[in-house]
Amino acid sequence: MQVDILNKEGKKTGRTIELPEEIFGVEPNNHVIYLAVKQYLAAQRQGTHKVKTRAEVKGASRKLHKQKGTGGSRKGNIRNPLYKGGGTIFGPKPHRYDIKLNRKVKDLAKISALSTKAKENSIIVLEDLNLDAPKTKQFAGILANLKVNVSGRKTLFVLPEYNDNVYLSLRNIPTVDSVMLSDINTYDIMNSNFIILTESAAKIFTEEPVEA
Repeated sequence: MQVDILNKEGKKTGRTIELPEEIFGVEPNNHVIYLAVKQYLAAQRQGTHKVKTRAEVKGASRKLHKQKGTGGSRKGNIRNPLYKGGGTIFGPKPHRYDIKLNRKVKDLAKISALSTKAKENSIIVLEDLNLDAPKTKQFAGILANLKVNVSGRKTLFVLPEYNDNVYLSLRNIPTVDSVMLSDINTYDIMNSNFIILTESAAKIFTEEPVEA
């Protein structure tokens, strides 16, 4: 997949990069994308929900009145779930929401997500940025030149390694998020309308794997 490398003005530099077809040109598997996104969202849940049962709420354990002879219904103690302030029946308890996915399934999900964005022409390769200082206004101007700062459209900025100036420049732009290439996940890809790869990050895809 041949992609033009753009500069900060949004114009072609005359250079191109070949992104591997085995990552950006496969037939997307929507089901594994669903599984990976489901796993990610489930892992965000704390699972700390808790209610008190009748054994845990405040109240005496004595029987309210004798079993027979009152003409009324049978009653136990005041902590009965039917009474106000009583315990909760079958309420939520703390537990984990983690879902296990095999490594190959997660890898296939990321490849499918990247291929989906490639088919939508939503992947942009930008020449490496060298910001002398954090400047949100300057970074917003770059996004405007790339025509990705459309209202309500999300952009994922992918870097090969952490860059303090870039991070500080974009963190106040609500529709833009940054991630290192090594930390990218299926949810981040699918949750974005545009993916901007820096030239250095894109070149990592083209490197030959090192034999162990």
